[in-house]
Amino acid sequence: MSERAAPFHCPYCGDEDLRPSELETPRGQGAAWECAACNRAFRLKFLGLLASGLQAAHHDGAHTDRLHGEGSDS
Repeated sequence: MSERAAPFHCPYCGDEDLRPSELETPRGQGAAWECAACNRAFRLKFLGLLASGLQAAHHDGAHTDRLHGEGSDS
């Protein structure tokens, strides 16, 4: 997996004119990005997957199957 995850929009102004920061970022601190539109700098850091998110996705899939007639008790 890459050290940097590329954002598509600035979290402050929503613009797409983003560039990786040229400042050296220590490993594990998150990738630094600069927005040319609003002149702000920010960091992105992946924290991990949430177990509750996986359970919700599974539950939504089961609900969708019932809507299509699969898995019903009738």
